[in-house]
Amino acid sequence: MSESSSRVPGDRRPLVGEPLCLDLLNTRWMHHAEPQDLLDSVEGLAVWLCAAGLEEDAGADGATLAAVRETREILLALVDTGSDTAREDLNRVLAHGALRHELGPEGPRTRPEVDDAAWLPAWLAAADYLRLVAEAPRRIKRCAAHPRCVLHFHDTTKNGTRRWCSMAACGNRAKAARHYGRSRTGARPGA
Repeated sequence: MSESSSRVPGDRRPLVGEPLCLDLLNTRWMHHAEPQDLLDSVEGLAVWLCAAGLEEDAGADGATLAAVRETREILLALVDTGSDTAREDLNRVLAHGALRHELGPEGPRTRPEVDDAAWLPAWLAAADYLRLVAEAPRRIKRCAAHPRCVLHFHDTTKNGTRRWCSMAACGNRAKAARHYGRSRTGARPGA
């Protein structure tokens, strides 16, 4: 169960390697103004589980897909609106599991335990969201290119001013648009 920024075969997403809860949100993205969804099938779920390092802990099946998709909607509502309903829904997801503390061969360890194996990836994403909120809630951000870009990221910059999912993609497009706007204004005095 680890985050990974390396590409998994079949993973077409433009932004990978974010914390698990945001990585789940980023299973939806825009490509040439068309919405894309990695979780549109059990096969896509298998790709996401592998990319998230969960392929050995969770099965790619219809029940897991339903739990993960439901949790993605809840996380999206929390990140975008923080509504009371979304908070209650997240607590319902979290009620599917808990952390079990135990003594292993190498010493103390903590492992997740869920009431239904299909909920493990969803529960881990919900628990990861709690971790991020506890650490720095203002560092959970939506790309400033919204609505053209629907990606989310965890701002790890020193001053917390990151605005784009990727400087190479959305950031450069914004810079180019500003430059074009300035050059057009400069070319036509009084415009």
